[in-house]
Amino acid sequence: MPRATEDSAARLIAVLTERGLRVAVAESLTGGLVVAELTSVPGASVVVAGGVVAYDTAVKRSVLGVDAELLAAEGAVHPEVARQMADRVRVALAVDGRAAELGIATTGVAGPTDQDGRPVGTVFVGLAFDGRVEAIELPLLQGTRAEIRAATVQAAIEAALVRIQRA
Repeated sequence: MPRATEDSAARLIAVLTERGLRVAVAESLTGGLVVAELTSVPGASVVVAGGVVAYDTAVKRSVLGVDAELLAAEGAVHPEVARQMADRVRVALAVDGRAAELGIATTGVAGPTDQDGRPVGTVFVGLAFDGRVEAIELPLLQGTRAEIRAATVQAAIEAALVRIQRA
């Protein structure tokens, strides 16, 4: 990952540690890269509950509890899917009955072909924190599959950092 992503991950881990908060991540197109970036930071084990790689749409439903009717109607690449993933992973990865305070989710199309009627480069980041659940649609990402995934990781971590710093 680029240096900027490493710096953002370190800052996010530091803020979570200072505040005694935990993070849980649900990933689709990034396939575990967000959690990998977060856990590359020394001391991350104090705040990272874990991650769910819900690459298959059925896993979004069965493990995370994303609404089956939504998935059937809209597919996996949708802002509400990102919101539900971010919110529900917090509970799915609860530790000793304590849900993570911050949920991060990624869903989108890294390529090489369109998915669910959405073009390559379409990405939604879900954030759940402090009673608010939101989805951020990234500007249509360009580049290779690897570049789209890397840009998504960076955007997700930076969005989470901005969100918790606003609270």
